[in-house]
Amino acid sequence: MLFNSYVFLLLFFPVIFLGYRFLVRYTSFQAAKAFLVLGSLYFYGYFKPSYLIILILSIIINYLLCCQIWKSDRTAMSGLMLAIGCILNVGILGYFKYTGFLLENIYALFGKDFSGFSILLPLGISFYTFQQLSFIIDAYRGDNKSISFVDYALFVTFFPQLIAGPIVLPGEMLPQFNDPQRKSLSWQNMNAGLYFFACGLMKKCFFADTLAIIADTGFNSGTPLSLLEGWLVSLAFTFQLYFDFSGYCDMAMGIGKMFNIDFPLNFNSPYKSANFQMFWRRWHITLGRFMMNYLYIPLGGNKSGMVRTLINLLIVFIVSGIWHGAGWLFLLWGGLHGLGILINRVWSKVVLKKYPALELPYIPAVIITFFFVNLFWVFFRATTLKRAYEIIYSMLNFANASGISKAFRDAIEEYGFDKDLIFFVSGAAVFIAFVLPNSFEMNEKLKTHPYFRMLLTVVFATLGFLCVGRLSPFLYFNF
Repeated sequence: MLFNSYVFLLLFFPVIFLGYRFLVRYTSFQAAKAFLVLGSLYFYGYFKPSYLIILILSIIINYLLCCQIWKSDRTAMSGLMLAIGCILNVGILGYFKYTGFLLENIYALFGKDFSGFSILLPLGISFYTFQQLSFIIDAYRGDNKSISFVDYALFVTFFPQLIAGPIVLPGEMLPQFNDPQRKSLSWQNMNAGLYFFACGLMKKCFFADTLAIIADTGFNSGTPLSLLEGWLVSLAFTFQLYFDFSGYCDMAMGIGKMFNIDFPLNFNSPYKSANFQMFWRRWHITLGRFMMNYLYIPLGGNKSGMVRTLINLLIVFIVSGIWHGAGWLFLLWGGLHGLGILINRVWSKVVLKKYPALELPYIPAVIITFFFVNLFWVFFRATTLKRAYEIIYSMLNFANASGISKAFRDAIEEYGFDKDLIFFVSGAAVFIAFVLPNSFEMNEKLKTHPYFRMLLTVVFATLGFLCVGRLSPFLYFNF
C-alpha cells in the first residue's frame, strides 16, 4: 500500500489510527500493539499477499533464535544461534535479490543466453532483513533483553517504516513502544505529525512525480540528447530522487509522530554537503549508521592505519551499492561514492593538515560535490551502461549545445502536463533543496507557532492531494 494513495489516506490510516486509540483507551496497551501488528501486516500484503509468508516466517524464526540467545547468555550455543541467524537473513536476502544477477553473469561467462528465470523481489526485504540482523546481533551482545513476540513483531513490521525505512535500532524503538507516557493522544505530536506527512505528500506527489516526467523522457528514450537536455534529464532525476525519498522519510516520520513514536532523522539536506563524507551523513542516515555499526567497525574501522581504513571504507560503499540493487551499475555507483569518500579522507587527513590554506570555501565545495553526486546518479538510474554513457556524453558534449528539441518537449507533453509548468516546478525544486530549511529544521522553528504550522500543513496537503491521482510507488520500494 502506498502512502500517496486514496485507499491509504481515506481508509487504511483513519481505521488503523482510530482503532489503535480505541484499544489503548478501552482495553490494553498490549492489545493495541497487537492490532498495530495485524494492521501493518495487512498494509504489507495489500498488493501481494504471498509476500506475507516470507515476512511472517522470517519474524518467527528470528524471534525463536533470539529467545535461544537470551537463554544461552553468551555461551557457545548463543554464538551458534547468532551464526545461524546471520547466515539465514543474509542468505534469504541474497537468494531473492541476487540469484538472478549471479546466474545471468555465470551464463554470460560461458557464452550462453540467460532467459526464462526470474525471482520476484519481496517488498522491503532489504529493510526488514537489516532490522532483524541488528536485533539478533544486539541480542548476542547483550544490548537488548527478552521481549514479547508482539513487541518484536511490531519492531519489525510497524508500517510507517516497514517498506523503505528508516532502518531503526532496537534500543531506540522498543522503549518507546512500552513507554506508558506515549499511550495518551498528544495534540502537539498530532500537529507535528500532520505537518510532516503533508510536507512529504507534497514532495512526493507535486515535485517528485512531476520531475519524473523529465527524467523518464530522457532515460527511457534511446535517442541522443543535446547538452542542455542531458543536464536537464540528469538533474531531473537527481531532484526526483531527492524529493521522492525525502517525501517518504517525512511521511514516515509524520505517521510515527501521530502514534507518539519518534523515528531517527533519515534525511537532512544532503545536496548542501561540502564533501562526500558530509553527503553520506545526510543521505539515508540510518543506512549509513547500520553500515558503520555492523560492517565498518567489525572490519576494524580506522584502528589499523590509513591504508586499512581506506580499504574498509571502500568495502562499505561497494556493499551499499549492491544493497541498493543487483546490477553492475549499482556496484559501479557504490564504488564511485567509495572513491569519493577515499579522496575526501586523504584530502582532509593528509593534504589539509600540511596545507590548510587549500581548504575550499563552503559554496565552491558544495558545487563540486553536487556536480559529482549528480553525475553518479546517472549510473544509479540508467538501465544499461550504454545509456548511462550516452547521457554523460551528452552532458559533456559542448559541440552539441543546442536547446531543447521539439521532440523532447512533445514527449513531455504526452504525459498530459504543460512543459512550462514542469520547468517551473524544476526551478522551485532546486530552490527548495539548496536554499530553504528542510522540513525538520522548519518544524523546529514552527514549534512556537502552531497555528502557522497548521496553515502550512493545509497548503502542503492541498498541493499533494491534488496530485495523488498520478499514483506512483516510491523509488526506494525497489531496494
